[in-house]
Amino acid sequence: MGSTGFALWVILKGRIKKLATKMVITSGNEEDKGSQEKESKEETILAMLGIIGTILNLIVIIFVYIYTTL
Repeated sequence: MGSTGFALWVILKGRIKKLATKMVITSGNEEDKGSQEKESKEETILAMLGIIGTILNLIVIIFVYIYTTL
């Protein structure tokens, strides 16, 4: 390895150590499961609202197109 290769290796090794220290292992508590289920339900509701909003926007665009072409 050249001197630049060694320097890059040292920098990469330092970043991996920093990343490893930032990672936290959480246990599967009942509270965590409850909050995950709540977040999942919220995400489902938001996805459905997004789909409904998209469909309504398409309907409005179609009606406006038909109205302006008459």
